[in-house]
Amino acid sequence: MGDTTREPDFAGGFAAAAASFAALDDPLWDPISTAAVLRAHPRFDELVLDACSGDGASAIPTAELVGVGGVVDAVDFAEPLVDLARERAGERMPQLRFHVADVTSWEPTGYDLVQCVLGVFFFDDMDAGTRHLIERAHPGGRVAITVWAEGALEPLPELLVSALPEDAASELGDLTSPAIDTAGTPGSLAQWLTGLGLVQVRAEAVQRHLDLTPELAWALVLGTGLRLVLGELDEEAVSGVRERYVAALEERGVTSIDITTLIAVGRRRG
Repeated sequence: MGDTTREPDFAGGFAAAAASFAALDDPLWDPISTAAVLRAHPRFDELVLDACSGDGASAIPTAELVGVGGVVDAVDFAEPLVDLARERAGERMPQLRFHVADVTSWEPTGYDLVQCVLGVFFFDDMDAGTRHLIERAHPGGRVAITVWAEGALEPLPELLVSALPEDAASELGDLTSPAIDTAGTPGSLAQWLTGLGLVQVRAEAVQRHLDLTPELAWALVLGTGLRLVLGELDEEAVSGVRERYVAALEERGVTSIDITTLIAVGRRRG
């Protein structure tokens, strides 16, 4: 969400939001992850790093594709999300290994495929963090990065900020857009990743819209990075934000939103 005037607690925020995050599996995370995995094309017996793995939406289907001869390291900093992923996976895939860790300091290398679905945005330094991911692949190995497209989720961030108490809104800085400023189109995403060490990068937009109900519109606040906008508001204040936010959606006639993602796949420079 860009530079901020405060340091958002991403790990704490997503730990608190684990149940709300999982509630979006069917409408949001699973279809986005399916599209990402399809393009990353995990293969039988491959060694894969699934970075910012959340509750397993991309790691689990990847583990199914690499089979018992492969390995998927699923890494996320939010332990409650990792616990949810373990529950989803059960005991049926010994090739799927879960780790509670900061992937920007993950040391193992030599992966055939490194993939990250909607995670690089949360790195303190997106360039350094994404470069670190690229360097986890072996030379010539594949790297697949999924980000939000320019305009995704609009106008939810704007309407949410407008629904905040005045003193809370003034502290937000630029914590409003989920898209990466320098990678909001397929071309800019490919250019950015090429500059970080990938070659033969192909990027495309996967267009999708999501029909909204008031309940789903609020679930998108609680279960995505938009939750960080609520900061340290107490329960009464959050209730007021929800009421004003839903009213603003109705007033603007917002019945669907763009959830287009950009997916880029390239190879680590040898």
